[in-house]
Amino acid sequence: MKSAPLIRIGICGLGTVGQGVWRHLTRVRGDLETRLGVRLELARASVRDLRKPRSVRLAPSRLTTDALEVATDPNIDIVCELIGGTTVARDVTLAALGCGKVVISANKALICGHGAEIFAMARKHGGHFLFEASVAGGIPIIKALREGLVANRFPLIYGILNGTCNYILTQMEEQDAPYTAVLGEAKRLGYAEADESLDVEGWDTAHKAAVLAYLAHRTWVKPSQMIVEGIDRITPADFKHAAALGYGIKLLAVIARDFATDELSVRVHPTLLPESHVVAKVSGVFNAVSVRGDVAGTTLYIGRGAGQDATSSAVISDLVDAVSLLKNDRRAFITARKESGPEQRAPGCRLAPLGHIRCRYYLRLKVSDEPGVLARIAAAMAAQKVSIASVIQSAQEPAGSASLVLTTHVSDERAMGATLARLARLGCVQEPPLLLRIGDFAD
Repeated sequence: MKSAPLIRIGICGLGTVGQGVWRHLTRVRGDLETRLGVRLELARASVRDLRKPRSVRLAPSRLTTDALEVATDPNIDIVCELIGGTTVARDVTLAALGCGKVVISANKALICGHGAEIFAMARKHGGHFLFEASVAGGIPIIKALREGLVANRFPLIYGILNGTCNYILTQMEEQDAPYTAVLGEAKRLGYAEADESLDVEGWDTAHKAAVLAYLAHRTWVKPSQMIVEGIDRITPADFKHAAALGYGIKLLAVIARDFATDELSVRVHPTLLPESHVVAKVSGVFNAVSVRGDVAGTTLYIGRGAGQDATSSAVISDLVDAVSLLKNDRRAFITARKESGPEQRAPGCRLAPLGHIRCRYYLRLKVSDEPGVLARIAAAMAAQKVSIASVIQSAQEPAGSASLVLTTHVSDERAMGATLARLARLGCVQEPPLLLRIGDFAD
């Protein structure tokens, strides 16, 4: 192996994931070197605090507080950007790509916000950007879309992309516990951040959905162009009502394209799934992604969506691909794949208007417990041509209030938005209605 080429690796950000990558790569380095026919050297790492204790041991000479120093070091071939955020991480990524390096990232927010700029820089300078760890942790969903299913068009991709939300929803259902109590427990266990908003309001899932939408349809969809709703208004009662109807509740990303009209929709929201559906049974911090291809049919991917080990596994998978790129004709590979061109919008693909995004709906209302209320609700819905499929009514505390749970026949987002506005103006509706989508995904 002494005559084998030497590949030097730099890690920017030696936090939880960075330390996991360093530790696992050290453990399997011998096997990888034999398989790849190279020598691997963990050359340098950047950290915020040189004095902070870490689970991996590094010689002081390998550490620096300057991430750009690692990114631009001419002796480093592969740069792992594991810093997080979109400021320093962007600078590091662009600097490394500007030097023609291969960059590996687990940063979905960076890709969502700056993907066009990053891929353009890679093309311009002959670098390459790999990002398997950015979506669904240890599930190889990006490789599946980019390589394994390359012969397919994708009319539907949906799934659970945030382990924190899935853990919270699972505990709420199993323990009949309120959202705030389960959220507190999730924070104590380290499943939720101190500021949980990015997860529970759906934005983390939206960032990941943007990455998948680009890979599947070569179209950048910003979170501001999506329907994005979180889980904080769901109650234990919603799980009971859903169960009575034969459903569970999951926070899903849904990426749907109608190839007849060339319209694409990307949305993130809590969804009622039939209890018999495999994705509905995925619990705890696990993720699941269902991919419908026009050639392969439906394939399903389930695994740990986050955490040090799962994310490290995906980063090391990209490292193996990066070594292959460096050993072969990297420029030819990039040109052939043409995956770096965000401006190469899928021909004719446009965002679907709200009136074209259709499904069935679950609607929960807290209303005055008095005669005629259901008739007024039904009239407000009928005005938008929304048809009621079922009604569950129950008394509620305080006295004088009642809970109405309605399901609809197929309607659309425009009609339901107008319906919610009309219902909010009714004096008998005591708080903003909760609207959930029903996922009738026939696989």
